[in-house]
Amino acid sequence: MRSEEIQLASRPQGVPNNDNFNFVEINLPSLNSGEVLLKTLYLSVDPYMRGRMREGKSYAAPYELHQPIVGGVISEVMESKSEKLIKGDIVVGFQKWARNQVVHESELQKIDPSLAPISTALGILGMTGLTAYFGLLDIGEPKEGETVVVSGAAGAVGMIVGQIAKIKGARTVGIAGSQDKIDYLVNELKFDEAINYKSEHFKDELASACANGVDVYFENVGGNVSDEVFKHLNVHSRIPVCGAISAYNLQEDIGPRIQTTLIKNRTLMKGFLVGDYAHRASEGILQLAQWLKEGKLTYEETIIEGFENTPEAFIGLFKGTNLGKLLVKVAEPSNH
Repeated sequence: MRSEEIQLASRPQGVPNNDNFNFVEINLPSLNSGEVLLKTLYLSVDPYMRGRMREGKSYAAPYELHQPIVGGVISEVMESKSEKLIKGDIVVGFQKWARNQVVHESELQKIDPSLAPISTALGILGMTGLTAYFGLLDIGEPKEGETVVVSGAAGAVGMIVGQIAKIKGARTVGIAGSQDKIDYLVNELKFDEAINYKSEHFKDELASACANGVDVYFENVGGNVSDEVFKHLNVHSRIPVCGAISAYNLQEDIGPRIQTTLIKNRTLMKGFLVGDYAHRASEGILQLAQWLKEGKLTYEETIIEGFENTPEAFIGLFKGTNLGKLLVKVAEPSNH
């Protein structure tokens, strides 16, 4: 059987472009014991993938040139030589950006379509939801009445962070990059305030929104936005560092020295990966699903149709084109 996969053709210099990706036709092997043939339904495109396109040491091995890019994938089992999975099962795992592929059962987790729409396994009930859940609650530890500031607040992780902060009784301030996103955060997600970092009055608006200081800053962006937030940190504030998307396409990122600020305020600033909490994933998924069922959480997805548009969807992450989780829809389930 033939398939098509997307390989890393060259390492991006600055913002990725279409020339960094290559579509390659491949032959799929026949199934061995324990393996399944998958049809891709949804691909996840995520900011962390940009870091893996660089050479050099990071928290995950860099993608190899002229090899397929790997990320979160929801698939349907089309053929099976597995005792755990049968034809028609919907599964999620970290697989290649490909239309079809052969994968061992040990790399896959079965999705229960009755819990929520299957796409949520790559979003609110998957990596992004768990990132928000553990980063905020384990490191941020928001308390009732405290002020929680979230950068990248209209992104897949940020919007969940803000809603969990509200569930915990905190006052929530979101930072995003367009008026539509600001309106969404305030009107739909009930953030107490939301600020456009592109506004010429951003500094003043942030100071006003954080008149009582910042107790928890959930860091997704870095750069000038964070430089401003740091000026408002309270004593014993906490900063879960999830990402720094403003710097992902820069050759170098130079900013203020923050050690004195951290010492003065006895601030905890801790980087984390969702993989650190893999052993507690079921706890997070069950709680997120419960809040979803109770109407305490909502989510947004930006879905780009077509495998051929995957590179364009990925590039769009760095232009802020998405609201919530950005997915590529490759195919419908067979029983749809």
